[in-house]
Amino acid sequence: MKIIVDAMGGDNAPLAPVQGALEAHRACGVDILLVGRAAEVLRALEQCGEKTLPAGVEIRDASEVVEIADDPATAFKMKKDSSLTVGLNLLKEGAGDAFVSAGSTGALLAGATLLVKRIKGIRRAALGPSVPVLGGRVTLCDCGANAECTPEYLLQFAFLGSFYAQKVRGIASPRVGLLNIGAENEKGDTLRHETFALLTKAHEEGRINFIGNIEANDVMLGGADVAVADGFTGNVMLKTVEGTAKFLMKELKGVFMTSAKTKLAAAMVKGDLGTLKQKADPGEIGGTPFLGISRPVIKAHGGSDATAMKNAVLRAKEYAESGFIQEIEANIDHMRVRPQAEKV
Repeated sequence: MKIIVDAMGGDNAPLAPVQGALEAHRACGVDILLVGRAAEVLRALEQCGEKTLPAGVEIRDASEVVEIADDPATAFKMKKDSSLTVGLNLLKEGAGDAFVSAGSTGALLAGATLLVKRIKGIRRAALGPSVPVLGGRVTLCDCGANAECTPEYLLQFAFLGSFYAQKVRGIASPRVGLLNIGAENEKGDTLRHETFALLTKAHEEGRINFIGNIEANDVMLGGADVAVADGFTGNVMLKTVEGTAKFLMKELKGVFMTSAKTKLAAAMVKGDLGTLKQKADPGEIGGTPFLGISRPVIKAHGGSDATAMKNAVLRAKEYAESGFIQEIEANIDHMRVRPQAEKV
């Protein structure tokens, strides 16, 4: 198993991607192909205590970097020798089993779609992060890749999320909920109504375990294993969850610092608070897959540190070994409203 890592992607590149990739290599023995400016990658390796390339670690030189200010839709084309473009082409050519980047989400999605390609029959790739909820996690699909969606897109997101929960998360019959403004069948707009009908049909055919509409508060209480949303709605929910978690942790810290009594209490529950903080840390998951791309592409958070990058590489290995893509390919006919009318 070889994981291609964008060594120049993210706010903390190249040190964080290089260090994280090395830690993943040591942890599970996965081979690593670091893509980026070779001189800078070698300096980062030296900072990690490696004077020479360890066995199982390679470097592929790429002279350009996709910057945050670059146009996401064209950056991978304009910078053909960027670490992102070179890495995706290596994945396409079979030089590795998965690609991990903390670089521009838009550029990574555009490049993955146009270079690596979607699975045949998939209309749009979706971001499917695992969000912490009461009792575990929920796969939120989509959370930002597709702001405007059709009912068919959402039907496919439901299948993508369900198969991901099965093959990667190990849930035998994932509960799939349609994120909506109410749990009643008639709630929502036209998009939600039409999607509800498609998901109900898929449920009746035994294709997915659709539990109906679900509100955001019930999602956070563990009411579903997969929450289906258009990218706009899903992104708003994801950012709200992240902001709320940070707000509560800061408020909780303030409460514990008000007096000698509360400081003593804080010392007594420090370990438990650390566990809670760790659960809410996106770096603990490491990366989010672009579900629907024909080869594994993992997006790590732009601010990822070495630990987050290590976890992203581990997620990439897990994803590549899961058989998820093969499962989608085998079931694609059930995921299309009009199988005979293939769209680009």
